[in-house]
Amino acid sequence: MIPTWPRYPTIYEINTRAWLFELSAKTGSLLDLGSVPSSAWDGIAGYGFDAVWLMGVWQRSPASIVIANRNNSLLDDFKRALPAFQPQDNIGSAYSVRGYVVDQPLGGAEKLAVARRELARRGIRLILDFVPNHVALDHPWLGHRPEYFIQGNPDDAKNDPESFVDISGKIFACGRDPYFPAWRDVLQLNAFHPGVRQAAVETLANIASQCDGVRCDMAMLLLNSIFECSWGSRAGEKPATEYWAELISAIKSARPEFFFIAEAYWDREWELQQQGFDFCYDKRFYDRLLHGNAEELRSHLRADLDYQMKLLRFIENHDEQRAAAAFSFPKERAAAVAMASVPGLKLFHEGQLEGRKIRLPVFLRRRAAEPADQTLEQFYKQLLDVTKTSVFREGEWSLCHCTGWPDNSTFQNLLSWSWIKDDERYLIVINFSDSPAQGNVEVPWAEIQGKTWRLLDQFSGETYDRLGDEMREPGLYIDLIPWGYHFFRFNIL
Repeated sequence: MIPTWPRYPTIYEINTRAWLFELSAKTGSLLDLGSVPSSAWDGIAGYGFDAVWLMGVWQRSPASIVIANRNNSLLDDFKRALPAFQPQDNIGSAYSVRGYVVDQPLGGAEKLAVARRELARRGIRLILDFVPNHVALDHPWLGHRPEYFIQGNPDDAKNDPESFVDISGKIFACGRDPYFPAWRDVLQLNAFHPGVRQAAVETLANIASQCDGVRCDMAMLLLNSIFECSWGSRAGEKPATEYWAELISAIKSARPEFFFIAEAYWDREWELQQQGFDFCYDKRFYDRLLHGNAEELRSHLRADLDYQMKLLRFIENHDEQRAAAAFSFPKERAAAVAMASVPGLKLFHEGQLEGRKIRLPVFLRRRAAEPADQTLEQFYKQLLDVTKTSVFREGEWSLCHCTGWPDNSTFQNLLSWSWIKDDERYLIVINFSDSPAQGNVEVPWAEIQGKTWRLLDQFSGETYDRLGDEMREPGLYIDLIPWGYHFFRFNIL
């Protein structure tokens, strides 16, 4: 039996179709989810992940394939990612769902159950997708439940053909987020319609019988306030209750351990947490790692811990650039150390550990070959080895104060925090800048006073013997190269 979820789990996102395509090529036989070699599951388990997110397992839409093959912008994107692109490589968007049944090339529900058992044997849970905002143009609901969709009129189709589509004489709105053009291969569900909410509960109950949690696509779009702004009178009267509060409580009443993860933007994370989500994307943290400085990150990490502990941290996922392309090599390591050692859920993306640089569109079944970066692989192996210990899964985290001198302000580029659980103590210090930095880090544990401690850097292997009194006041002296970091374990002498 898998133990209960840790307070701060780690999840590994896999592009299921592309991953199986590569495994099939390596083994010389066509694989589905039921025939994945044990060595592949063992390799994932070796990193210590608590869950695997198999992205894109649901039945994809043939209509999505046709629409994408007529979209020159998408085709250009496909060819950039896969120079040898062929039309058959486009298998439709993973987020244009025709039905919540496991796609046949993956082996159907029976083979998904095999994969889930293989993961469970290794103490790993299974996460799948739920796409609440929209469904494919050829979804069965279109035929017998047209009232589930936002509808328009002939003038809408005439005046805004990119946002409305005529299907058998009825005008339907394409799915959208209010800040971008509509997605032409999906239809917009009406989140205010009671039938849609009940159908969503039934759909989720079926999904929940096949996995341990869901990542909910664009979850903030279903908030009453956002949905009302997006669709106005077309949606009808705003319900008294929230969509997510209804759905999550319905599922968790039967499966309290079932996990809900929100893809969330626009600073709606706290609101979604209050409606029952276990974790919400922390896109602002990612943006500050990519474009910000140490003070912006420090300010972000001053937020209330009850809020932070329910955030999902990442430096890469299928919607963002590959980390190895977005960050310089030294900065990626600094960003990864930061992401992996703050509270919350940590997400790693398949290919990130090997240093892949090409982001794969979610339409494609295969990707271009890229050589693995062995230095980066070794770094991630070390990082995951140290952060899979219980102190980082269940311990207590504190942001540390850094100080400097009147003639040296580089201490402002230092980020530092600590972890403690029972007798285990860790201190992380990162120079989040492209210049050398020096400063003092005030170690927060009062009980270290009056003792001598040996600090073992988990990456370099170097040791430093320091007095507890001095590490409390004025603080532990730190001198780091650009994008350098210390990952100290404290041992009493």
